Amino acid sequence: MNFKFPSELRLLKTDDFSSVFNFRKRIAGPTLVIHYRKNAHQAARLGLVVSKKIAKLSVDRNYMRRVLRELFRRNQLNFNHFDVVIRPQKPFGAKNYNEIVQEFDMLTSKLKSR
Repeated sequence: MNFKFPSELRLLKTDDFSSVFNFRKRIAGPTLVIHYRKNAHQAARLGLVVSKKIAKLSVDRNYMRRVLRELFRRNQLNFNHFDVVIRPQKPFGAKNYNEIVQEFDMLTSKLKSR
């Protein structure tokens, strides 16, 4: 199994993000919100939205993106045929890593059951 994260697995265009948000399906936890929509592609595609309102410093926003991208990459088989946009509601750092992993796994299992 190839676990690289090529550009085909990313939501890049505004229209892609808009179509996921307009579909209005989401799963929320205390820190993360996952918006999702079925797609016609063979694999799942990921988009990340980490706003300045959540974390002022770009270092913190980039850390959150890296963690979420890696969690998605490791679990991409659970998201087959979905476009997914992950949006943190609260800031998190390295000390909260285990909590984020647990929450991500919980949200992933909820999504699989739908």
